[in-house]
Amino acid sequence: MQNIIAIENGVVRHPLYRMKKPINMTLAEGEHIAIVGPNGAGKSILVDTIIGRWPLLMNEVKYDFSPSPSKMVYDNIKYIAFRDSYGDADGNYYYQQRWNTHDLDETPVVRDLLPKATNPELKKTLYDLFDIETMLDKHIILLSSGELRKFQLTKTLLSNPRVLIMDNPFIGLDAKTRDQLHALLCELIRMTCLQVILVLSKTDDIPSLITHVIPVENRMCGDKITLKAYLAGCKPVPERVLSKEKEERILALPYGDGFYHTDHVVDLNKVSIRYGERTILKELDWSVKCGEKWALSGDNGSGKSTLAKHLNALLLPTEGTLWVDGIDTSKEPELWKVRQKAGMVFQNPDNQIIGTVVEEDVGFGPENMGVPTEKIWERVDESLKKTGMTSYRYHSPNKLSGGQKQRVAIAGVMAMRPKCIILDEPTAMLDPNGRKEVLEAVSDLNRREGVTVILITHYMEEVVHADKVYVMDNGEVVMQGTPREIFSQVETLKEYRLDVPQVTLLAHELHKAGVDVSEGILTTEELVNALCQ
Repeated sequence: MQNIIAIENGVVRHPLYRMKKPINMTLAEGEHIAIVGPNGAGKSILVDTIIGRWPLLMNEVKYDFSPSPSKMVYDNIKYIAFRDSYGDADGNYYYQQRWNTHDLDETPVVRDLLPKATNPELKKTLYDLFDIETMLDKHIILLSSGELRKFQLTKTLLSNPRVLIMDNPFIGLDAKTRDQLHALLCELIRMTCLQVILVLSKTDDIPSLITHVIPVENRMCGDKITLKAYLAGCKPVPERVLSKEKEERILALPYGDGFYHTDHVVDLNKVSIRYGERTILKELDWSVKCGEKWALSGDNGSGKSTLAKHLNALLLPTEGTLWVDGIDTSKEPELWKVRQKAGMVFQNPDNQIIGTVVEEDVGFGPENMGVPTEKIWERVDESLKKTGMTSYRYHSPNKLSGGQKQRVAIAGVMAMRPKCIILDEPTAMLDPNGRKEVLEAVSDLNRREGVTVILITHYMEEVVHADKVYVMDNGEVVMQGTPREIFSQVETLKEYRLDVPQVTLLAHELHKAGVDVSEGILTTEELVNALCQ
């Protein structure tokens, strides 16, 4: 059998990017592999080795790309690490450009960045699937996070690679688009000789097209096994992963008196947001009460991330007024106060990590707030412990995995002790345990001292414990209510391209079949109790 990629006892020359044991792996003809492991396990090191980023001290990576006419690795292996960046240019530059919308003329549109297609059938399939025609004349800096991922996929797949490697490809995509991506990959595999390698932190993201799994843990590459064998050996994620010790530390945080100055931490009055002729948000009237926990959901391009950046004055409304703890965000002298009160955790941690050492980055916010030095280090200690990053405090963030960087970013926001924490897909890059631990830590802060939480997520199981759920579509609120009220409308959620928790969907199907089970079931325990009555 032809081995497309083969590594035998591979040892990376650079000691900082070396696995603990020599790498042995193959990608044989017809195989599609998922590289699975927790954050920091070594998945990125393995991928970097596969694509030849780091030369080997021992042996060589062997490639056989036939029937591809090119023997070059670059031509045959395409790697997409999905990040919240704009195209191939510097993300910070484009982010600044997004603020200065008068500079739009200096930025490219999607049409200019897409390569000419050598396969017309493939081009049509991609354009139809991701609705690329509607994006062609949009400036790259005005694309939503989901649209950016669709653009990246289209751009890469138009080059017709032999092997496609994707790092967490499903993060930031709504439920329907995730299904579409899976269907697209299946179709491409059928149409071409494409073989797929997915790098995943979450086992529930493994699609059915995968034939084999390479588990990676503690910087060691495991043996390649079939998907069936891997799933049979998977251990379920505990219902609660936050340790009692960590919970007690969170509950002991000294937030002090006079936490809020108003009854509402966020107020929106007829807020509209436009970029050129494109309207992103339309006349929103919202009031977030102090201590509430909100969840925002909606498909890609609905305006969620744009709204989040307005809540801590990174962007300003085109029309209307937005207040944070009684401060008008349009008042430029007050912007720093707003950002102290509303802490933002971005989808991509690279957008907010600036320190050269982890502990320095976590302490950056409190230092700029004028917190005394001894108190800064107390906050750094506690925040690193809460996020499970204490052992990495002297590491460079550049050498951390994507999931570890996200933990550092969350720790940095927690160290500022904001009145409101805005989380934009904060768990997208985390492994299952890390995902639960972070959400539980944030929930404990919300319960303990009434820290207001606004969670933006595509994963509907994460909104079950929110006070209110808002569903957005095309810049407008189309559904709102308690989690139970929202999840009682399964068919409507599907219309808005949103996922539904498995237990809720099961209860819905049982209800349709005539079983005496109410709609809006939120937990497995709730369903069991309903069935046993």
